[in-house]
Amino acid sequence: MYSRQTIFDPPTAQSNMVWVAREYCELIDSVTLELGDTWLNPLSRLLPRLHAAVVALGRPPKSPAHLELPNLEDQFELFSRLRVLLGERDSYWLEFDVEDGRQEMSGSLADDLTDIYFELHHGLDQMDGSNENDAVTIGDWLLGYHLHWGQHLLDAERHIYDLQTRHQIAI
Repeated sequence: MYSRQTIFDPPTAQSNMVWVAREYCELIDSVTLELGDTWLNPLSRLLPRLHAAVVALGRPPKSPAHLELPNLEDQFELFSRLRVLLGERDSYWLEFDVEDGRQEMSGSLADDLTDIYFELHHGLDQMDGSNENDAVTIGDWLLGYHLHWGQHLLDAERHIYDLQTRHQIAI
């Protein structure tokens, strides 16, 4: 016999974050030219879940347990692949782009998605490859979110929303 409490126990904030991080990395890993833009629709539903999951973790630690730079070649390879797949949908305007007659697009969805991917992927690798306390990885994700990839997440959510409202991707 099963208990009703067991069935309806919600996941912990940490387990939810790990679940959503894995889902995000798997989605980005699966993106190919053959998919066209069909991956953008699930991404548009996944980014807000990622945002909610990281915010539910609470406050970041004061200092990181691990500070490791990503492999720049791997990062550039993913960025380049995503940029080709996104095409004209990659670039977007940021508020500070228009200044005294100077107008340049400076936002890149491929860059946003790549930076988020490498932050999350690094944490998942830490969890999968060591006996360390997963709280260390969660702390690193939180600190990274507040210092770096949180802005990428917000920019990606905003840009994808804009693409949807202009009917440039399916809802």
